[in-house]
Order: sequence, then structure tokens, then C-alpha cells
Amino acid sequence: MHPILFRIPLPKTPLKLWWGMALIAAIALVYVLLGIRKKDRTTAGIAAVVAIGAGVVGKVYSATEWKAENLPIYSYGVMLGLSLVVGWYLTLTLAERDGLPKETMANCYVITAIAAIVGSRILYIATNIDEFRVDVHDTNSAVDFASFFALRRGGLVAYGGFLGGFLGSWLYLRPHGIRLMPWADVAVPSLASGLLVTRIGCYLFGCDFGKPLPENAPAWLAKLGTFPHWPKDTLDAGGTGSPAWDKHLKSFAGAKHDELLKLDHAFPVHPTQIYESLVGLLLLILLLWQRKHQKFRGQIFFLFTFAYGYLRFIIEFVRDDVERGEIGTFALHRFIGVTLLIFALAFTFGISLGITKKNIRNAARVVSFVPAIVAFIWLMPPKFGDTVPYHPSTSQWIGLLSAVICSIAYASFWEQARKTPKLAMSLETLGEVSVKKEKTEDDDEEDKPKRKKKKKRAKPVEDKPSESTEAEAEAEADEKASEETKAAEEDESEDEAEEKAEEKPAAGEKKKTEAEDEDADEKEDA
Repeated sequence: MHPILFRIPLPKTPLKLWWGMALIAAIALVYVLLGIRKKDRTTAGIAAVVAIGAGVVGKVYSATEWKAENLPIYSYGVMLGLSLVVGWYLTLTLAERDGLPKETMANCYVITAIAAIVGSRILYIATNIDEFRVDVHDTNSAVDFASFFALRRGGLVAYGGFLGGFLGSWLYLRPHGIRLMPWADVAVPSLASGLLVTRIGCYLFGCDFGKPLPENAPAWLAKLGTFPHWPKDTLDAGGTGSPAWDKHLKSFAGAKHDELLKLDHAFPVHPTQIYESLVGLLLLILLLWQRKHQKFRGQIFFLFTFAYGYLRFIIEFVRDDVERGEIGTFALHRFIGVTLLIFALAFTFGISLGITKKNIRNAARVVSFVPAIVAFIWLMPPKFGDTVPYHPSTSQWIGLLSAVICSIAYASFWEQARKTPKLAMSLETLGEVSVKKEKTEDDDEEDKPKRKKKKKRAKPVEDKPSESTEAEAEAEADEKASEETKAAEEDESEDEAEEKAEEKPAAGEKKKTEAEDEDADEKEDA
């Protein structure tokens, strides 16, 4: 394992804490000016708060300085930075595909990342306050507040990051008129990739290790789970070796203690960092696949929250680091049986609705109850009174609660999507910004013909006709009038001719009738 990748030589002049705070304040002020220029009050306001906060911290701790021959670059810090870069490109790519405003999403990602780091750090400090004392071996020693900012050595809790990022996203998006669920759908794949990358940093550092492996464990697994005894003063915070080595050195006594010193490395443990890194890879593949079959906004977020909560809950049973924090004491077989049963019910009435094929959905529901039944029977003690106590970690409680809440929300959103499938994935579900944008584009298309007509009508008014043009127009009007008069006279002459033609036969018949009458009279006289 390599907790420190390399070291950067430093000048002999001590480094002041307020220098870093001044740099942060300067960057924040740049964002304030950009926000004012673009009339983005939210960005300007948040940046102003960051600038003021950095200024206050720099002022309060202006005397704090750090002097060393070199600056160690920790593996965890490098992996954390790499995960943020990967998440940036992944999130913005998915946001652009979903029709979210790219610039707003870029700013939201920065705010979310900062809020996630702050949230994860706060939860870690709250559960491990003794690590931040002036004398870490004395629980009554004063708290060293400057150590709160020493993120290079790790000390972050994943669930604290999720909660902090969720809150930061909501606070930023609300004034922009963008709903939280569409953003959450494009952001959670970056959380999965973050697990994949940052847990490798945990592995290199040696934190978040698991319980000792059984003696019959595979050789390759035992090799992965063997953490070394580092040379003295490898870390500034002290310690005689990797976190697993320190834990075993304090936990084991007698022959085991002597064996540990001879081995010069910790006993093989579960490499839970690798387990969770693989969980991140699995979730990333699952979420990207689910996006192709998404039915409503928020479906990707709910799926991730439930799946990670369940898998993290299982991994916690083989975790052995003390930094997790513990709440309550229960009988092991009952706690595992009941909690896995709750997960199965949440899956059955919530997440399983996303499986469209009925046969597969029913089979998955039945299978979800198997772990609860098997765990309860397998872990049940031979005698009723011989129960094994178990102390659930903070992450287990958060994972269970978040999974249940998301399953209920999943079922509700699914029912709405079933009734109105087009609306569940339409642009209107993105928020007010998208709806306004869509209406504006439609209005512009409707106004285009009107604008063209106005231009055509306006041309004669704008162009003043000359005297020659008026004369030509009058001549054309007279010519047209004469032609119409001539045509009317021709029509009248044609009508008279037709009337005369009709009168001629009538006169001939009259003469013929009179002639016949005269002939008849002459015959009578004769």
C-alpha cells in the first residue's frame, strides 16, 4: 500500500493558513463578479458567502502556520480529485442529453461537490472527534480546529457527502426554477464513479478496512487484504503503521501480538475498500443501463439510493474500522433478519415495479426474501439465551432509512408515470426554466409569419413615389377604366342582337298565322 504517492519540496519559509484562505476568497470574488455580470443572484450570493467565510477563517487563524521540508501528496487526496474530474465530465454530458442548461449544471456541480465534501467531513468529525484533539491519546485534550481542514489524509464519510450534496443541490437549483429530480438523475452516476475511484484511494491509504479473514480464505484474497507496517513517521499524524496494523496491535495480546510483530504486517482482513469499489462499478453500469429504459424523472436517483443502501448495509457487517460510529445494540440474528426483511418489502412494493416483465418481476420479489430467511436461520444461536450482540453502524441506519423512503417515493412516482407516461418524461418535468424556454420558442415560431406580413405592408409606406410614377399610375387607371367601358358596351350589343334574333321567328310565325286565317275566310266565302 502507498499512502503517500510523492513529496513536493518546500521553501524554508513557513506556510501561513491565511494564504490559502486568501486564495479561496479571491476565486470566490471572481465568481461574484461573474454572477453580477450575468445577473445571476444565486451564484453571486453563494460565492459571496464563500469569500466572507474564507476571509473570517483566515483572520481568526492568521497566526497558524505550517513548516516542513516537503509537502506529502496523499493517495486518497489524488483519487478524490480524480473522481471529481471524472464526475464533472460524466454529469455535464448526461445533463446536456437530458436538456438541462449546461452552464447552470456546471455551477451546480461545483456547489454540490463543495457541499458533499463539507457534509462528509462534518459527519466524520462528529463521529470521530477524538482524532481532532491536540493530543489524540488524551480524550480531555483541546480540539485542534485547524486539523478539520487536513483533507489530504482522508477522513470523509460517504453518506455525509450524499446528504451534503443533496442539500447543496436543492439550495442552488430552487432559485433557478429547476426541479431537483432531473438533476439528481444525471448526478448519481458520478456518485457511482466516485465510489469506484475514491475507494481505491482508501485502499492505498489503508483506511476503511474489514474484519480478519478466516484461515481458509483464498490466498489471492488474503494477499489483497494484507496491510503493511509502515516505517516510523510515515504520516505526520503519527502511528506505527497502516490503520489495520494499529488496530490489530491494540486488539491482540499474548501469542497473537508476538506473531503480529514477527509478520511486520497486519493480519489478512476483508479488503472492503475493493468490495465497495466494485459496488461503484456495478452501480455505474446499472444506472447507465436504466437510463435507456427510464420512465420518470427521479427513477435513476431512487434506484441508486436503494441499491447503494442495500449493498453498503451488507458490506458494513465485515467492516472493522472504528471511525464509522455505532448506534444501539441488538441480537445479531434478529437485527440482520428483520432489517433484510424490511429491505425485501421495500423492494417488492417499490423498486421492483421498474421490472416490466411480470415473470421476472415476481421471481425477483420472491428472491429478495431469501437473504432475510437464510441469515436468520444461519445466525440463530443454538441456545435461546446465547445471543451474539451487534452494534449497527451509522451508515447502516442511514442506508436502511434512505432505502425505505426512496422505495415509497419510487412507487408514488411510478403510479403517476403509469397514468401520464408522456408527461413523466416531458421537458416540463425539468422545471420552470425549460417550460419557459419551450414556450418562448413556440411563440417565436408563431410570430415569424406575422413579422413577414408587416414588412411587406410597410414597404409602400416607407418608399415615397416620384411624380413620374404617379402619372404612370393615373394613365394605367384611365386605360383600365376605358377597357371596362368598352367591354360593357360590347356586352350590351351582344344582348340586343340575341333579342332581335329571338323576335324574328316570332314575327314570321305571326305572319304565317295571319295568312292561314285569311285563306280560311276565303274558303268560307266561296
